[in-house]
Formats: sequence, C-alpha cells, structure tokens
Amino acid sequence: GIEHFGANALPQDKEDYISKLQKEGKVVAMTGDGINDSQALSKANVSIAMGKGTDIAMDVAMMTLISSDIALIPKAFDLSRKTVKLIRQNLFWAFIYNLIGIPIAAGLLYPFTGILLNPMIAAAAMAFSSVSVVLNSLRLGR
Repeated sequence: GIEHFGANALPQDKEDYISKLQKEGKVVAMTGDGINDSQALSKANVSIAMGKGTDIAMDVAMMTLISSDIALIPKAFDLSRKTVKLIRQNLFWAFIYNLIGIPIAAGLLYPFTGILLNPMIAAAAMAFSSVSVVLNSLRLGR
C-alpha cells in the first residue's frame, strides 16, 4: 500500500525525495501531469502520467491514465496484473500447441504409426489455436 506521499513540491525536491526513498530500499511510484513532474517521473520505479497532462509527462511516464482521476491507479495496477497473467497463459498454451502440433505436422509420428497429418487439419488446428488465444484474451474485457 501507500505509506507516504508528498505534494506541492518543487521539481528538484520531488526528485530528491524519490532518491531518498529508493536509497532506503523502497519502490517508489510517482504520479504527475506537468513539465515540472517529468524529472521525478523518470527517476521513479513506477511512473504514472495523467491523461490531461503535458506531452512530456506522458512521454516520460511508464503508463498514462486516460482519466485524471488518481483513484483509478489501483484499478490500473489490477488491470496490468491481469494482462500479464493472460499473456503468460496465452504463451503457455501456444507453446504446448506448437510443441505437440509441429512435430506431428512434420511427420514425426509417421515412421512409428503411419499417421500423417492432413494439411487441412493442420491449418484448422492452427486457426483454432489463434481463435483460442483471442477468446482467452477477451476475458480481460469483462
């Protein structure tokens, strides 16, 4: 959770405060929306720009909230965690599919079983794999 916060500080004071916390071994998140925040945003471990802020703040920040509502930050972090989890799931299933499907499509089983994979079935299986990744990804929107 958030243990400390600062506000209404000069640009150098913001950067110094972030450096102090980092030297204490803390992970620092900085939220800003103006040119005066850009140095501190670039120094922070996690930097968040507000959508109605300056271009330089949005360029420097790791993420930008479309809304300027600071209360949405926890929701943004939750969405990020869910997205990374979903990407890992999709990569896992794509890896398993390719680990099994490519050797079969290449005829690896033919010397042992006499089974060859029809190219039409291989193409359909590849399409199914892509559709399953898309359908899994659509769960994120719920």
